[in-house]
Amino acid sequence: MFQLTAAELTKMGAEITTREIKQQPELWQEAFSYYKENQKRINNFLSEVKDAAHGKIRVVFTGAGTSQYVGDTVKPYLSKVGDNRKFIFESIGTTDIVASPAEYLHPDDWTILVSFARSGNSPESVAAVDVANKFVKNLRHITITCAPEGQLAKAATDDAHNLLLMMPARANDQGFAMTGSFSCMALSALLVFDESNDFTQKEDYVNAMTTLGNEAIAREAEVQKIIDLDFERIVYLGSGSLSGLTREASLKVLELTAGKMATIFDSSMGFRHGPKSFINDKTIMFVFVNNDEYTRQYDVDILEEVHADKIAPSVLGITQKAAESNFSGDNFVFETSDVKLPDGYAALPFLIVAQTVSLLASIKVGNTPDTPSPTGTVNRVVKGVTIHPFEA
Repeated sequence: MFQLTAAELTKMGAEITTREIKQQPELWQEAFSYYKENQKRINNFLSEVKDAAHGKIRVVFTGAGTSQYVGDTVKPYLSKVGDNRKFIFESIGTTDIVASPAEYLHPDDWTILVSFARSGNSPESVAAVDVANKFVKNLRHITITCAPEGQLAKAATDDAHNLLLMMPARANDQGFAMTGSFSCMALSALLVFDESNDFTQKEDYVNAMTTLGNEAIAREAEVQKIIDLDFERIVYLGSGSLSGLTREASLKVLELTAGKMATIFDSSMGFRHGPKSFINDKTIMFVFVNNDEYTRQYDVDILEEVHADKIAPSVLGITQKAAESNFSGDNFVFETSDVKLPDGYAALPFLIVAQTVSLLASIKVGNTPDTPSPTGTVNRVVKGVTIHPFEA
């Protein structure tokens, strides 16, 4: 797919999605440049909140669908490397906040609501900001979005209590599925809140991510061999931030195949507790293998266990050469960088492999990735949502 011409891909209904997956390593460099240019503004905003707040500050990552999964992915890693003296990191969907604000928001707690949004026009995303403004006494906002014309971006403009961070223009995906928007927003959140690594280390991580992302694109043929197998189900597992990533990887399969392939996601350790029943002889399983030496053991354990069961036609570990999994079965080993990425950053090149799986699976089931929902019941920006009036 990545080697086909635009005309060939257009005939397949896949030109937009293929291009937007392929361009992500370039976008990561653009996102890093934006962070570099705005680092002083970002630091000043966070310092002002820390100085004004009493006690710890809740940093609530929020969004709907894929935008929620950005928070699910970055939260575990940032809980380790963020400013834990001042911040408590959480990930809560806008859909939960809007439907039941009293169960997720604390009126008396200082809070930074970090809104992730591709378009900034999803009804729940706009409503979550409104509800939080009414409910939380001491509230600040960080808006990380891809569309300057979106409602969230417009609301943040010239608001001293709202830090607006714009993603690269091409990150505003025009395809149905969020790809570059997810990875750029995730990277930006990591750069903003990672206080354990200095600017030079972050730059090294982004450069390594870019190298690995391009490698994933170049090795599409290896992914195609897996897609050519006889299967109907896909499992994604991982630990730490890579456990959060499994939800997004699974969703991409559902979206691009319009539900024609069943998927399930879980943590590597949690999978045994019932969800493993999902596996049959038409199932392929991917495990994102953590680079942390201790955590990686649990990822390899579940790989070995399912491999030994000899039921699934393919069990694959996705791992880096810098920290190979030692799984006795098949691995997709990233070879081109010796920088051992922590799971928050490794999640993004690993995700390109999963996005490629979804793209090729969509073609396999006869779908058009750019417009995968033939009935129109699922849309690029969600429709049909009624937001009921809320008063605190």
